[in-house]
Amino acid sequence: MKKFAFLLATLLIAAVSLHAQEEPSRAEGFRYVNAETLPVFGKIADNTAMRYSRLPASLEGVTRDPVWRLGLNSAGVYVRFRTDSPAIRLRWKSLNSHYMNHMSPTGDRGLDLYIHDGKEWRYAGSGRPAKNAVTDVAAVRNMTRDMKECMVHLSLYDGVEDLEIGVEEGSRIEGPAMDSPSTRKPVVMYGTSILQGGCVTRPGMAFTHIIARRLDREVINLGFSGNAHLDPEIARWMASCEDPGVFVLDNAPNCTAERIEERTEAFFRILRDAHPNVPVIFVEQTPYPFQAFDMKTREDLAKKVAVQRAVYERIVRSGEKNVYYVKADKMLGPEGDDTVDGTHLTDLGAVHYADLLTPVIKKALKKNK
Repeated sequence: MKKFAFLLATLLIAAVSLHAQEEPSRAEGFRYVNAETLPVFGKIADNTAMRYSRLPASLEGVTRDPVWRLGLNSAGVYVRFRTDSPAIRLRWKSLNSHYMNHMSPTGDRGLDLYIHDGKEWRYAGSGRPAKNAVTDVAAVRNMTRDMKECMVHLSLYDGVEDLEIGVEEGSRIEGPAMDSPSTRKPVVMYGTSILQGGCVTRPGMAFTHIIARRLDREVINLGFSGNAHLDPEIARWMASCEDPGVFVLDNAPNCTAERIEERTEAFFRILRDAHPNVPVIFVEQTPYPFQAFDMKTREDLAKKVAVQRAVYERIVRSGEKNVYYVKADKMLGPEGDDTVDGTHLTDLGAVHYADLLTPVIKKALKKNK
């Protein structure tokens, strides 16, 4: 009995200790504001299952389970505010305490902060996640007391349940005064784990965010790791965007040649029927560095590219306008260092991707005035 009582007491102490680790005390001298009082962007609409998730509650049980679960990730979602605080803290609770062995925890389930310098958005600091669910860290310190426009990018491969912004006592924090990135005619991008953000080092380096900063235009990230299978309900969700600027389809890495042939036109048709004049960009199958050596992969990818190109040309021949095709043979840089594992992008790879796509998206947006 004594041994049992000792064991029970030990477990209770461990549980209390773990709870203390998961709930760090708030920093002295700071006032924390729940981000629910601040505007959130990077979503098609506000009727998502959670405030910082990407799919509507109505799709639970409708879309495939892995797509639904990935939709709870906060990839591409960001919060905007302005403050005159000399320091900014980020306190958040991760949905899953997710971990992957080929991605930085800061990109996977961390946050990062950008501040507008009057001309452009500049990286200001990262929210490096704790081992446990709740993290409270200083993103930036020692700033001047003038009002600053701020943007917090949320986790790419985890979800965010709760988010608080910490500012020094006596400082102001309020909604943004400028519409940047512009919310007018957002870019809606659909794709794979690569588009979701795998495997950049921090959220702001996802190429969807890089493109948003370059164009000063909201970009909605609908990347679903391993599951960009051209599901029609996802096309309908994209089509529900009230006033999209352009649609980008980069799903080929998750599709066989047969699936591309069978589903692409139907997916496209859902978008085009809802928005007859909105440009649609098809992105060619991403090349992999190892295909220089792996003959089977080279053969499979060549087949997918041929089918993808044929489907695009068939759509054009049908009389459709404002459709674009982006060849991917020059997507990767000459260094050969664009990927973490031969597939998912490093920060360098994300920059190269943005270099390739940004001019095409910019051109397409001009067609949609």
